[in-house]
Amino acid sequence: MSDLSQENIRAAYERIQPFIRKTPVMEISGGTFHHDTPITLKLECLQHAGSFKARGAFNGLIGNEVPEAGVVAASGGNHGAAVAYAAHTLSLPANIFVPEISSPAKIALIKRLGANVTVTGARYADALAASEAFQRQRGAMTIHAYDQISTLQGQATLALELEEQAPELDTLLVAVGGGGLVGGVAAWHRGKTKIIAVEPETSCALHAALEAGEPVRVHPEGVAADSLGAASVGGLMFPLAQDHVDHVALVKDAAISAAQVWCWQNLRLATEPGGAAALAALLTQTYIPQPGEKIGVIMCGSNVELAKLAELESS
Repeated sequence: MSDLSQENIRAAYERIQPFIRKTPVMEISGGTFHHDTPITLKLECLQHAGSFKARGAFNGLIGNEVPEAGVVAASGGNHGAAVAYAAHTLSLPANIFVPEISSPAKIALIKRLGANVTVTGARYADALAASEAFQRQRGAMTIHAYDQISTLQGQATLALELEEQAPELDTLLVAVGGGGLVGGVAAWHRGKTKIIAVEPETSCALHAALEAGEPVRVHPEGVAADSLGAASVGGLMFPLAQDHVDHVALVKDAAISAAQVWCWQNLRLATEPGGAAALAALLTQTYIPQPGEKIGVIMCGSNVELAKLAELESS
């Protein structure tokens, strides 16, 4: 897929660099995870609007002619916040459709960033259908959360940036919802780095797709459904996952919540469930590194309700 070549991904990075943060990396002891190898965390939870999705949002907008109706997006929350932030930065109107399961914290963030928010339907797929109807009626530009070349290119810039910061990494653990991030990471690395996709047992669209040999519909539930709750993975990312994702590690909801608490108590990082899912695979030894394996974990989202995090910590 030439649109997702390293050359085009690097061009996307140059395009969006003035608008995004180069997020830091943090090395933590592997002793917590029952092995001696340090773990490198990519703190993309510190990105503008609280997640990696700002990368894809800016890449979809910069240099494109946006109609008077502005931009429209469907989202569980993080993509909507990212599109709202990018649109606000570029002085464009934005309409964001989110499902009823979206976190109030994410809805409030989208509103603070100046977008019009419509809450509709039980799941992301319902919000997506409503956004598509809006696009047909108004002629707005759609920025898809994961199944769009510009989105994948933008998310791939995270992998480029991390490789420059920590070129020694052998393996990357990446949480998956619709697959925009893991597809972008796979597009950049093309097999030269082992990629472990991490999904909740309750929202596992990529695991189901790889078993079926094609994207299939699932019924996402659980603690991370507002960020990892796609009903199916994107068609554009699926061949990349087939070719370049080593396997999917499935983690329990309780493990994700425990990883959120661990991040807060040990790192003072407030992470949402989706943002802690990849680390949960290490904490529970769902993924066990080989001796000497150099592991990177993408901490991808921080849009958590602080009251819920406090409740988890005290439980």
